[in-house]
Amino acid sequence: MAASRTRHLCSVTAALALTVAGPATAASAAAGSAAPGGLREVLFVGNNWDGTADVIESSGDFAKVGRIDVVPDKDARMAEINADPIKWIYFQAIRNSVGEGHDQFADDMYATPDGRSVVVSRPSFADVVSIDLASGRVNWRFPVSGYRADHMAVSPDGTRVAVSASTANTVHVLDIGTGRQLGSFATGDKPHENIFTKDGKYIWNMSIGDVNTALDDPGWDWTKGDRRITVVDATTYKQVKVIDMRQRLDAFGLRNFSDAVRPAVFSADESKLYFQVSFFNGFLEYDLATDKITRMKTLPKNPATSEDRTTWVNDSRHHGISMNPEGTKLCVAGTMDDYATVVDRASLQEGPLVSTSKPYWATVSGDGRDCIVSESGADQVTAIDFATGRKVTSVPVGDHPQRVRLGRVPADWTGPNGG
Repeated sequence: MAASRTRHLCSVTAALALTVAGPATAASAAAGSAAPGGLREVLFVGNNWDGTADVIESSGDFAKVGRIDVVPDKDARMAEINADPIKWIYFQAIRNSVGEGHDQFADDMYATPDGRSVVVSRPSFADVVSIDLASGRVNWRFPVSGYRADHMAVSPDGTRVAVSASTANTVHVLDIGTGRQLGSFATGDKPHENIFTKDGKYIWNMSIGDVNTALDDPGWDWTKGDRRITVVDATTYKQVKVIDMRQRLDAFGLRNFSDAVRPAVFSADESKLYFQVSFFNGFLEYDLATDKITRMKTLPKNPATSEDRTTWVNDSRHHGISMNPEGTKLCVAGTMDDYATVVDRASLQEGPLVSTSKPYWATVSGDGRDCIVSESGADQVTAIDFATGRKVTSVPVGDHPQRVRLGRVPADWTGPNGG
């Protein structure tokens, strides 16, 4: 339940003086209930090092529904990599840097609106694939520019996915059904998080720069590259605005803070953005109307966590933030501090520190009652009650879970070929 260790939340990130909305928060049917069209809502859990995705109930007891192999074409992809010296070098670099000695096979994923397929970004294979949920076979494959695929976002109508090509400073926008590229746009260095606005009119991309160097002291922050928020029109893919969070941080008196915007979430009315930044155990609030950072929340540190920044994975002291559907509570994953906590949005008072092992993401359950965090260090996902801040349950999953996304599958689905 509540963790006895002191901990703190992950970081600061940015916003814009443009009316933009965050990822739609979900308040949906109870676990196991039928969704429209004979579908049921589930959670897809991407097991990055396994190359699998566990599918669990979206709320209730979060029982396992099935498992998907997201690298069914692994032999073919490895043959391509081994035949190309440049691809092989990048493959090894991903394994030995961001992969922490492991291959990265499942970064992000979204189900298609009809519940027939799941679309997955695969960093080590530098691609996005669509996997048929009935057969387990690849429907289509899109190789991204450069040598690594990263975070994705899905449009509010579920028809388009935006994926960051992190070594090419590019975001591709694809038709979720066919994999056809609809457009692309340039970003800052190492594009990471993508967010469609609630009305589907804009895409926000946050570039995080070079998070794998050892130059982590604040005095060397300038070496991390061009980090910024890029906002584009989601129809033309033309740039609408660029947000340099460095200026906003400096104005708030945070000159020694990194301006690498990490996970972020908008308030329901789209007036505020809550975001994390590299190296910070907490988060910031950004007001879109005034174009200013208005509040900062520093969360507890874990005394057992080293203060040597070079030991923090990919510059992430904390990584993962979500908001309940009512917009009253935030849930934060304190990645390097081994806890998660629910924070009251009005007072910014944190609740119990729930002991978790290297939590890497935070999302919302299907019924909106719980925060779901992926424990990459314990190979499980944990549900935390938004109302009490207490742990509800944990469910074992595959190796190194990271992104967790809501989606739909056929009501009687139990896995490819029947489980």
